[in-house]
Amino acid sequence: MDQLVGFRAMPERHHLTMPDLPDELLHPLLDLIDRLRQESADFLAEPGDPQRWYNRGYANGMVIALRELGQGDRLDDRVIDDPVVLGGQIATPWGKAYRHGERMGSRETYEITGTQAP
Repeated sequence: MDQLVGFRAMPERHHLTMPDLPDELLHPLLDLIDRLRQESADFLAEPGDPQRWYNRGYANGMVIALRELGQGDRLDDRVIDDPVVLGGQIATPWGKAYRHGERMGSRETYEITGTQAP
């Protein structure tokens, strides 16, 4: 019975109660977010470049995961992309590349931090 209770309680640690990530783990993640966002800054003007959209989505997924892990106060001006700006692009091949990148960025951020996605 104790094992079952321990298993059920495990997801609760993902609800903004995780202690701060060590700087040596967080800073490379933030650097990657910044680099991907810089490289994909003009992604909206480049609908024919799915890799650029994927990279932008990946960075966004990382920001989402870090916020979910309670690290939002350490993200400075790194905010989640406005879904309104993406608009009808999500149904396009490049929009799908963005969403796939977003899922992968979030999932891999959880993996790197040693936690499970909620």
